[in-house]
Amino acid sequence: MIPLGYFTFLSAFLFCVGIFGVLTRRNVIGILISIELILNAANINLVAFNKYLGTSDGMGQVFGLFVIAIAAAASVVGLILIIAIYRNTKSLFTDGFTLMKE
Repeated sequence: MIPLGYFTFLSAFLFCVGIFGVLTRRNVIGILISIELILNAANINLVAFNKYLGTSDGMGQVFGLFVIAIAAAASVVGLILIIAIYRNTKSLFTDGFTLMKE
């Protein structure tokens, strides 16, 4: 059996990579992918802690499915917003987004 520390280390690593991606990416699609990494890190924690705390009800897996569903819906809304912004600015880089300034 794999120890819980390995899963938490993997989750922390994915979370840090996701935060780094959100803070350093200039492309909006890269930022969305980094947000998905953060949510997947949370899913790993939910499932691992459910397994190792000994509860047999599977609530970690249920919450993990909810997170996946919410992440899919957020990605769809994000891509719709990206398409709408791209039609106006013809760019996907965050440096050129000045819609709120005008």
